[in-house]
Amino acid sequence: MKLPKKKIVSFQQKVFTWWSTHKRDLPWRRTRDPYRIMVSEVMLQQTQVLRVVAKYREFIERYPRVSNLAHATPAEVLRIWKGLGYNRRALYLHRAAKTIAEAYHGKFPINERELIKLPGLGTYTARAILVFAYKQEVPLVDTNIRQIITHFFFADQPQKASVIEDVARKLLPKGKSWQWHQALMDYGALELRNIQINKYTNKQMEKIPFRESNRFYRGRIIDRLREGEISEKKFLNELGKTYTKPVAFLHSIIASLVKDGLIERTSRGVLRLPV
Repeated sequence: MKLPKKKIVSFQQKVFTWWSTHKRDLPWRRTRDPYRIMVSEVMLQQTQVLRVVAKYREFIERYPRVSNLAHATPAEVLRIWKGLGYNRRALYLHRAAKTIAEAYHGKFPINERELIKLPGLGTYTARAILVFAYKQEVPLVDTNIRQIITHFFFADQPQKASVIEDVARKLLPKGKSWQWHQALMDYGALELRNIQINKYTNKQMEKIPFRESNRFYRGRIIDRLREGEISEKKFLNELGKTYTKPVAFLHSIIASLVKDGLIERTSRGVLRLPV
């Protein structure tokens, strides 16, 4: 897509002017440490900012450096992750820290090709580290930025990811990558929060109540094991009484957690967090 320079400059001024009085003060914006940027970005995946702020501070206090996290056990990381949900992220973050400590001798890669090799890091998270830790001039496209571009440049009509990224690259002001992406994210999260942008992703659909979802039961099982190990037989009996679910269903949830590496089943038939 061809964008007139005048339109680009006008849009940049609009966003920066708004941001000058509405910027958010978030703890991960006060650092250029790639490890702490990685922690914040993984936590922010599918979790609201306000919930992440307190947990981020607690996590960094416990594991201030990548080496500290690398030496933790999976069980310890899963325990401190409580309250954020999507517990698999905790294991990916832990594995990424171990990879950095062991394969890269504690030093973060400084290019996208190497960063996306780390467990759980996709293109967006890799680029976020490059932008927020190293101020590299690469385009970031998260949900907020995608919504902004779709709204302002395509009249709310959904576009291919490649088209959105092309526009994002053209909008990036030279030498201001860090500021620009923070401004865009704030603008999208605060200014456009009530606008329905993508008609394909905002369809009115009948949803399964969270309490009836597999994720609900996965979370409850991990929460119980955060307190300590328990025999599978006893645990299934407890769960069956609490949630009145068939044993076969609860057993399938436990089996899926074991398969994903989020919990372990010992030879004695005891369930526990991974050690």
